Formats: sequence, structure tokens, C-alpha cells
Amino acid sequence: MRRLAIVLTFFVAHSFAGAAEGPRQYLKQPDEWFAGDEAARVAANILSYQSDLGGWPKNTDTVSRPYKGTDRARDLKPTFDNGATTEELRFLARAYDATHRGAYKDAFVRGYDYVLKAQYPIGGWPQFYPPPEKTYHRHITFNDDAMVRLMLLLRETSEGKDYEFLDQERRRAARAAFDRGVECILKCQIRVNGKLTAWCAQHDERDYSPRPARTFELVSLSGSESVGITRLLMSLDHPSPEMIRAVEGAVAWMESAKLEGIRVERREDRNAPKGWDKVVVKDPTAPPLWARFYDIQTNRPIYSDRDGVAKGSLAEIGYERRNGYAWLGDWPRELIEKEYPAWRAKWVGK
Repeated sequence: MRRLAIVLTFFVAHSFAGAAEGPRQYLKQPDEWFAGDEAARVAANILSYQSDLGGWPKNTDTVSRPYKGTDRARDLKPTFDNGATTEELRFLARAYDATHRGAYKDAFVRGYDYVLKAQYPIGGWPQFYPPPEKTYHRHITFNDDAMVRLMLLLRETSEGKDYEFLDQERRRAARAAFDRGVECILKCQIRVNGKLTAWCAQHDERDYSPRPARTFELVSLSGSESVGITRLLMSLDHPSPEMIRAVEGAVAWMESAKLEGIRVERREDRNAPKGWDKVVVKDPTAPPLWARFYDIQTNRPIYSDRDGVAKGSLAEIGYERRNGYAWLGDWPRELIEKEYPAWRAKWVGK
């Protein structure tokens, strides 16, 4: 099985929650499939949704039917959020390798150049390009693994056989962009009382400091996004001492942020808008959970409604946000229990 399948499993699976599977559902198909009629139909649909800037819109089914709108500038706003653009590019690369159709290569190069152009000089990426001047979308975006996915794509293109059709100048640019991204990640890692911890879901595009996003996504340490970032650092061969310190600091923080003895339960509630409600209950036998967000100074979980006021428990926020967002999960569990020990044995020693 291709390395691509492994990458997708570990890094981007949760990014698609609530979004269409899109091109990702086809990426495990064999090369022969990409030379067939079904792949041609899907590729034609993907091409129809490519924006004039080169990227693809989010939360849009780009594979089932062609774009039939009349206002491309309004309808096709390119982004890196929710898996957009990276998966369309992966599909087109596979399709070109199988067919050598020039339209696939041309579209890939346009999208690829869009990704390269969008990187900030300090190494991060905004949620889309060109970035706005005032809204949170301009910040370096780790949220939902956006930057991690871009970096994985660039590393694949710089060294993978599926991308040998790319000219060497672009492949070298991809490697340089990846390396700048790693440096950006290291500089964004938050120190608390002199100790390396984790990352915020967004960071400032000028000084690397943590930044808020939507009103309920406060400046914080992220129990979700930090996992994808740490996995990326752990995937690097021959890590430098700085990289090793970053991984060990992040894992130590994840251990300190573990929430034990609780689980999340969806209870029937006939008076609730959806007929059910999400409740945190005590359970000494439950596996550990982590909060999506932690206060940077106290390391306590924080929850918020759309008013942006931090609360200390899920029960303290209103029904709409309590049941409409992933506030608690087991995101770091496998990394801590399996992946980190194997990584440490390989690169640090027992």
C-alpha cells in the first residue's frame, strides 16, 4: 500500500468530520483505476471546481457532479480548510500518472503553485490565499490540520514517484517550503514557565504568538491540533536536538493534560432541540480524554459559547455550542501509547 494511505490515516482523518469524503475516497484505488472511465468522470468534475486562483473550495462535493454555476468568483473560493485543495491535487497527480493527459498536469501545476505562493515568509500558511487583512483567516492555520496537510503534500511532491512529472525547480521549492514549515512549527511551540508545551490552533503570521479564531475558539493550547503537529515532527528522519525537545515537550504536555475518570454521553432529552444532549459523566473505568482547548497558564480545559467567554466545563455553555463542536476527544491516545515510545526508542534511546 502506498505511503499516501498511511499519511491520510494518521494525519487527516478527523479533518473530514462533517465534510464530504471528496477525492480522498478514491486515493487508495490502484493505478489501473485512474486510467479508466470512472476516474475520468471524477477528474472532469474536479477540474470544473478549480478556482481561477488555482485552489478548490471547502465543504463542496467536487467529485460527484460538475460545477454548473454561473459565478465562479462567488462560488469557488479556494481554501486549505477542511481538506480542500490538497486532496484534489493528489487525485489529479494520480490521474496524470495513469493517463498523461495534459489537462490534469496543467491543473495540478496551477493548484500546486497556489500552495507554494500562499506560504508566508516565516513558514506558515493562512487558511486561504490571498489572506484577508483583518479576520482570523490570515493567521497561521493549524486548525483541523490545515498546515500539516499542506506540508505533507509538499514533502510527497518533493520526493515521491507519483510526482516525477514535476520539474526539478518546483520540487526543490517544495522541499524548501517544507523545511520552512518545520522551522515555523518549532518557533510557534508555546513555552509556559520555560517549558515547551503544545500549539494553539492559530498563530500570528508575524511573531508566531497564539491567536484566536472564531469567537468560541480562544487563545489556548490545543489538545487536537497539537497531535497532528507532533506526528509530523516525529515523521522526520534524523531529528535535530531541537526537534527532539519539541516532541518530548509536546508529549509531556499531553500527559499532563490527560482527563481521567470521565466520558461523554449522549443522553435522550425530549425537551432539547435535537431530542438529545451531550453530557460529561464520571466513569473511573473510562479511557482518558483530552479537551480541545486548554488555558495556557492554568492548563485547565476551557469551553465557550459564541460570546467568547471561557467556561470551565461543558455543562456551562449553551446547548448549540455544547452539541455542535468536538470539545473532548481521545486525539493523543495512540500517539502517547504506541507511536511515541517507538519513536523514542528509534531516535533517543531507552
